[in-house]
Amino acid sequence: MSLISPNSPISLTLNTQYSTPTTQMYSNKENVNILTSLLIKEKVTKAVVCPGSRNSPIVHNLCACPDIECYPVTDERSAGFVALGMTLADNEPVAVCVTSGSALLNLAPAVAEAFYQKRPLIIISADRPAQWIDQQDGQTLQQHRALEPNIRKSVTLPEPHNEEERWYCNRLVNEALNAVRLNDGSPVHINVSISEPLFEYDVPKLPDERNIFMLHATTDSICVYEMAADFFRGKKLMFVLGQLTPEVVGNSLEAIEALKKVAVVLQEKLADDDIGPAQPIDEVLKMIGDDEAYRPDHLIYIGGTIVSKRLRQFLRECKCKMSIVVNGIDEFCDTFMHTTDMIQGLPEDVIGIFANETEGVKKCDFVTLWDKAFDKALAIRKTFKPRFSQMLAVKAFHEKMREEAVDGELFYGNSSAVRLGNIFSDQYIYVNRGVNGIEGSLSTAVGYAIAHQEEEDVYCVIGDLSFFYDQNALWNESLPPNLSILLLNNGGGGIFHQLPGLERSPYRDSAIAAQHMTSAEGICQTHDIVYLSARNEEELDKSLDKLFNSEEGPVLLEVFTNAEEDTQALKDYYQAF
Repeated sequence: MSLISPNSPISLTLNTQYSTPTTQMYSNKENVNILTSLLIKEKVTKAVVCPGSRNSPIVHNLCACPDIECYPVTDERSAGFVALGMTLADNEPVAVCVTSGSALLNLAPAVAEAFYQKRPLIIISADRPAQWIDQQDGQTLQQHRALEPNIRKSVTLPEPHNEEERWYCNRLVNEALNAVRLNDGSPVHINVSISEPLFEYDVPKLPDERNIFMLHATTDSICVYEMAADFFRGKKLMFVLGQLTPEVVGNSLEAIEALKKVAVVLQEKLADDDIGPAQPIDEVLKMIGDDEAYRPDHLIYIGGTIVSKRLRQFLRECKCKMSIVVNGIDEFCDTFMHTTDMIQGLPEDVIGIFANETEGVKKCDFVTLWDKAFDKALAIRKTFKPRFSQMLAVKAFHEKMREEAVDGELFYGNSSAVRLGNIFSDQYIYVNRGVNGIEGSLSTAVGYAIAHQEEEDVYCVIGDLSFFYDQNALWNESLPPNLSILLLNNGGGGIFHQLPGLERSPYRDSAIAAQHMTSAEGICQTHDIVYLSARNEEELDKSLDKLFNSEEGPVLLEVFTNAEEDTQALKDYYQAF
C-alpha cells in the first residue's frame, strides 16, 4: 500500500491511483451512502481516513466525494489528534474514519481531549454485523458506545432493508450530526455495521437524503422567528400539541387561541387546560378517510406523546413541505418520520414566538374545513347513546361531573381508559404517557391526592389490570380522603379485544389479556375504602350520585362490564361517523 502524507488532501497527491476519476461510483452499501450524503449536506469538508478493509466502503465514498478532502493517516491514535488539530484551525466539524476492532479504541485519547475542549469531532467506525460480535470472529468487539462517556452522541447504523429501516438510518445520522455542534462543539460517534462483500462500487449517485435543520430557541431566537414567518406562508397550517403540563398550557392559552385563528390546532385532553368538549380528532379522521384536502402542507408538533394511533398514522402519511418538531434540550424525536426542521426549547417559548408571527396572517380555508368537520363530529357524539359498557360508564361519569359542577383533578390509567377520557372529558387529563405503561397509574393518582388533600378532590379512572397490578398503592398509611376511584372491570385487558386478528389465538383471554374474576370489594374492606358497585345502567346512575356526594373517603366505584360488549360499543360509536 502506498502511504500519503497526512498533510496532503487526497485530491492533491502525486500518486495517480488516488486521483479522482471523471465519473465517480460509490459503494453499494446503503447505510454508507446515507451517511456520505448527509456529511455533504452538513458541509463536512475534511476527513482523516485510516487503513482497513471493513471501513473501505466508507473510505472509498469519502475519497470519491468532490466536496470532501481526505487525509490518510496510518496510526489511528495519531489520526484522532490530527483531526482534532483541524477542528482547532477552523472550528468546523472534521470526520475521522477507522476500521473495526481495536482500531476504534485507539481514538479514545483524542476523543477525551475533544470532549473537554468542546471540539466538533465526528468519529466514524466500521463494524462487523451484530450477529458476529462476541463469537470469536476477527476484529470484533462491542463498538457501540465504546467511547463513552467522552462522547456527546453514539449511534450504530443498521444495514437497511426497507423504508422504515432507511428512515431509521437517516434519523440516526441526523441525530449525530446535529449533536456535534451542540455546546459550541462535541465529539460524536457513528458506528456503521457493514457485511460482506465489501468491495462493490456500482452506485453512480448518492441518495438525496433528508437533512434535519436544528435550531435552539434560546440562542437562535431570531432564526426561530424567521422559521415561524416561513411556516405561516403555507396554505394548510396545522399545529399538533402532544402531552403538556396544565401549567404550560395555561400559560399559553392566549397564544394558542391566536394560533387557532389562522391554523388547525389539534390537542387531546392531555394538552388542553380549557374547560370544554374534547376535540373529536379520531372521529374526524374516521370521517375524512384519505381526503387530501384535510392534510397539512406545513406541520408543527409540540409537546410529548399523543394517545391516538389514528392521528399518528394520519400525520405519518402527510407529505409536508415543512415539518417542524419542537423538542427539549438535547432531545431528538422525529415522531412522524418526515421532520424537516427541529427546534430545541421550551414549548411555551416556541408557542409564544409562533403566536407573535400570526399578526397579519389571514384565516385560510383549511381552518374552516376542519372546523366544519369538528362541528359535525361533535353533533354526532352528542346524540350517541352507548350500550351498557365501559364507554357508557365514562360518558355517564363526565356527564354527572358537569351536572354536579364537580371541581377536581382527573387521573386516567393507560390503554382503554385514557382513550375513553379523550372522548368524554371536559377538562385536562393527567396520565402516565411517558412510556404508556399500566403500572403505577393508581400510585401516581394517590401521590397527587396526598399532595393536594387540603385543596381539591382527585378522581382516578382506571381499568382493572392497571388497578389490580398497582393495588399496593392503597396499602398506604397516608391514603387521602380526597381520592375517588372509578374502576372499569371487564375481567381482563379489554383493549386486547379491540385488536383485529388476536381473536384467532385460543390463548387471547387466558394468557394474553389476563382474564380474571377478581373484584376490588375485599381490597376496599382491607384498606377502609368506601366501596360502591354497578352492574347495569340503573345501578351506575345511583352509584355515581354516591361517588360524587360521599361525605367520607376515599371511595371506589367498581363498574362490571363485559369485554365483548365494550368492544362492540366502541365499534358502534365509530361506525356512526
